Amino acid sequence: MTTVLTYLQFHLAFLVPAVLALTATGFVSRSHIGAPRAVGDSAVARSGYGRRYWTGVAVVTLVALAYTVPWDNYLIAVGVWGYGEGATLATLGHAPVGEYLFILVQPWLTALWLSHLSIPSAWPRADRPVVTRVAGVGLAAAIGVGGWAMLGTDATLYLGAIAAWAAPVLALQWAVGAPQLWARRRLVALATLIPALYLCVIDRVAIAMDIWILSERYTTGIEIAGLPVEEAVFFLVTNLFVVQGLVLFRWVIDRWVDGDSVGDGSADAAR
Repeated sequence: MTTVLTYLQFHLAFLVPAVLALTATGFVSRSHIGAPRAVGDSAVARSGYGRRYWTGVAVVTLVALAYTVPWDNYLIAVGVWGYGEGATLATLGHAPVGEYLFILVQPWLTALWLSHLSIPSAWPRADRPVVTRVAGVGLAAAIGVGGWAMLGTDATLYLGAIAAWAAPVLALQWAVGAPQLWARRRLVALATLIPALYLCVIDRVAIAMDIWILSERYTTGIEIAGLPVEEAVFFLVTNLFVVQGLVLFRWVIDRWVDGDSVGDGSADAAR
């Protein structure tokens, strides 16, 4: 069966318009949240989406490509998923070119959405930071162990591969900045869930159109509104990677560049 849309047409139909819309509305949003609410309140009101933020986006995108491409190629080679007849134009390794474009575009889609939200400039001191970091690393380790265990069964191979692949990134991010991420937990949740939901919806459309086809052998068969649960978990995890990475990049750079002035609004203009 020939697919209704090719992978490239899928990008043009769903991802490119979303990126353009978020880019256009972002100018208005950042102008609004970037304006001080009152004299002396600029540190809280300013969004901080300047050179530092977009440098972070570039770094996170490169890391996403480097970390995801080998894993993605391996799962395609194993047969966890494939592509419909006529859906792809060219491949590089085991993955079609459209797959690489997806990996490249997703961080920017999430970053553009995050840029509509405000990251307060002040970084409050965290209570019990060591305990929070240890708890985060412990949770990531549990996810990793669970993932490796699931790799031994065909039906949970894809879900286990996601968990095992995600665990090292989560462990690193939570070891570095679990207290800061917890302090920004509402921002992290909102910035993660909205693009994840959008990507789940369009992924469901792509599966219905046979642009890509998941293996029944390597998936659990559990679905959420027709979307395999593995795909929902994948988009939740990858968007969490991006959001946490950008928040932590901002925190680390603020500490490195501004030192003790972080949080007093004195360096906002550079951001």
